[in-house]
Amino acid sequence: MISRITKTFKRLKKEGKKAFIPYVMAGDPSLERTKEIVILFGECGADIVELGVPFSDPLADGPTIQRASERALKNGVTLRKVISHVKDLRQITRIPIVLMTYYNPVFKYGEENFIKDSKDAGVDGVIIPDLPPDEAEDFIKQSRKAVLDSIFLLAPTSTEDRIKKVTKASSGFIYYVSITGITGANLLLDGSMDVLISKIKKYTDKPIAVGFGVSTPMEASAVAGLSDGVIVGSAIVKRLHESPDELKHYLISLREAIK
Repeated sequence: MISRITKTFKRLKKEGKKAFIPYVMAGDPSLERTKEIVILFGECGADIVELGVPFSDPLADGPTIQRASERALKNGVTLRKVISHVKDLRQITRIPIVLMTYYNPVFKYGEENFIKDSKDAGVDGVIIPDLPPDEAEDFIKQSRKAVLDSIFLLAPTSTEDRIKKVTKASSGFIYYVSITGITGANLLLDGSMDVLISKIKKYTDKPIAVGFGVSTPMEASAVAGLSDGVIVGSAIVKRLHESPDELKHYLISLREAIK
């Protein structure tokens, strides 16, 4: 049995297209609004949705997503509520959903219960930036059994040994962090990404999606030319909070740029 994420990438490859993966923080400004945004993502041509789980100490996230996380936490949003929210979303959309969380809430929830409840609710994959594959043996085993993709990260600083480990451990897709920094930092299009993605492709035929720093349609187009998917987070969260009227137009412009 293959996951909905794998099916999506296979279909896109057959169609000669790349995946558009927008991000939203669950519960910012409310879970009801998050539902509307996920539906909007689908209407604007998103292929997969990355749904953030608010956490008090988000080490990989920049100021924009940190503030979104703080607003969601003030609204009382928890990992359990986010999983329940996905169950509600499954009444109205079949778009693949990836949870982006941290290990502390998963540990507190219990790995086995988290995997079971996530799968039962309709979650398709999980990104846990502070859970490296070296420490995720049980998690990988249980999630594969449940057909819940465990997605690990690679960065410009990743060694050959790290690339081998991550490509072997990941399912669904590999998340390539385009910069050595936090989400929302500026993207560098200096040719180094092309070299590093080519290196990763020597070890795997799994899809590679690029995130961190993509904010303009031009950047999205350039990244799509090098990878199998483009993840846009901080730029979407910023517009959602500061200029929500522009969000739909912005999403459509990104979709058109990601060929």
